[in-house]
Amino acid sequence: MSADKQPANPFAIDPTKMFEQFDPNKMMGDFTKAFSEFKIPGIDNNIIVESQRKNLEALAQANKLAVEGMQSVFQRQAEIMNTAMQEMQSVFKEISVAGEPQDKIAEQTDLVKSAVEKALENMKELASMAGQSNSEAFDTIHARFTESLEEVKAEVLKSKS
Repeated sequence: MSADKQPANPFAIDPTKMFEQFDPNKMMGDFTKAFSEFKIPGIDNNIIVESQRKNLEALAQANKLAVEGMQSVFQRQAEIMNTAMQEMQSVFKEISVAGEPQDKIAEQTDLVKSAVEKALENMKELASMAGQSNSEAFDTIHARFTESLEEVKAEVLKSKS
């Protein structure tokens, strides 16, 4: 295989394909139809329908952020694994060279220590990436939830006057 041609990433996820089925505009048709029969005196149904449309859009955005974040984590895991395999080959070459047993044990101990430290560093990096992705998705939903409550409150207060 040439250096230019990389093998397909088995962890690749295409978020756009995943969300083709989850189109907020398509989903709103069913909600609008069902909600049109439900009337609240003094409340404009169009405002509630619009609010729900925004809720679905926020949910779709949060899901997209979560999937993209996980895709980044999976890609980074694949990179880490590739690097680890290359380093392992290098280590095997190093330790296969003839030498004094005591020197080899000391060298292997250092290599094991370095490998464990690197693994813990990688785990911390991946956990941070996943946490950031989850935080972004949560923030999207939280912001929309707060906005939605303010919209309902404003509409109720408007109908009161």
